[in-house]
Amino acid sequence: MKRILLAFFSIYSLMHAFIYSRVKVLLPPSVPLAAALVVFMAVMIFAPVGTRLLERTGRHRAALVSAFAGYCWLAFIFYCFCGFLLLDFVSALCGLLNFTALFHLPDLTGALPVVLVLATAVCINIYGFFEARAVRVERFSLKSAKLPAGTDKVRIAQISDVHLGIGAGEKRMARILRAVESEKPDILVSTGDLIDGPLLETEAVAALLSKLRPGLGMYAVTGNHEVFAGLDNALRTTKALGFTVLRGEVWRVGNILNIVGVDDPATGCDGEEGKVLENSRNGLFTLLLKHRPLPAAGSLGLFDLQLSGHTHYGQLFPFRYLVALAYPLQNGPYNLSRGSVLYTSRGSGSWGPPVRVFARPEVTLVEVSRENNAAPD
Repeated sequence: MKRILLAFFSIYSLMHAFIYSRVKVLLPPSVPLAAALVVFMAVMIFAPVGTRLLERTGRHRAALVSAFAGYCWLAFIFYCFCGFLLLDFVSALCGLLNFTALFHLPDLTGALPVVLVLATAVCINIYGFFEARAVRVERFSLKSAKLPAGTDKVRIAQISDVHLGIGAGEKRMARILRAVESEKPDILVSTGDLIDGPLLETEAVAALLSKLRPGLGMYAVTGNHEVFAGLDNALRTTKALGFTVLRGEVWRVGNILNIVGVDDPATGCDGEEGKVLENSRNGLFTLLLKHRPLPAAGSLGLFDLQLSGHTHYGQLFPFRYLVALAYPLQNGPYNLSRGSVLYTSRGSGSWGPPVRVFARPEVTLVEVSRENNAAPD
């Protein structure tokens, strides 16, 4: 964890230094003003950690202000960084073409290009703010001969990466559940990162979930952010919301299907996924809940469908291409070997910045239908 924080602050600080070197052209020749911008940037760099510290000391109102300012700034800085990199590339390309004496392209230096980059970053973030609230229902269906006679289909709603906590409570869950309610699922599952900090509206969120009443229950597994938020408290909150938390265990739902849930590696618990799945080999359809979309080779063929999240599909375009280096299966259904299928959700909420760009949040509705393998007469 310390190495992750060190890497984050190093990269984030270098991004700020790079952006400062570009925007200083807009500053008047005033040392106090330049110093004030440097101090402001330094405060924003440490705002995400400051938010966590304020949460843990019970200063929830200050944590809310710190979170909103710090995370909105993070998204703004990300797009400023991308914009200035693109500007530098185009400027270098123009310079190279002009050097050939065949072109006379304009010089992209001075204040105007900088202002255009800053304005574009603001517009992208405004768009992303509204996209993060536009939850879409993604539907996926598959057939299985493992559903018992008398059960024609099972409808499973998946939410993932909701990130409930300071500043994200009842309103966020209400938006998500409006999409769930219209689908009338038999089962609701959460594939990790449901909790991301102290939830001050636990009773209100629990009341929203209680209205769903899926006939076959609600189930959840841990994600890495449950650990960051404090695992014990996150587990208590998840259970208080009405979920059955599966931690390396098989839950047989009536005589219809198996639900297997494994812990995220961040918990430090080795769920021995393969052994748990071996215990579910009773001929029923097996649903595996696993936060990260990394199917284990030894598990293939032992589950029928794995539901995962974690990646947010990058959340801020074009970050998905970097995420793909670690998690190539990061959006939608994937047919694996030995009859297993993976579905990776883009996530239903957002982490950090309340912004998503070309990675619209989703509620997934999986419909498993019974396949009749009986030979025709």
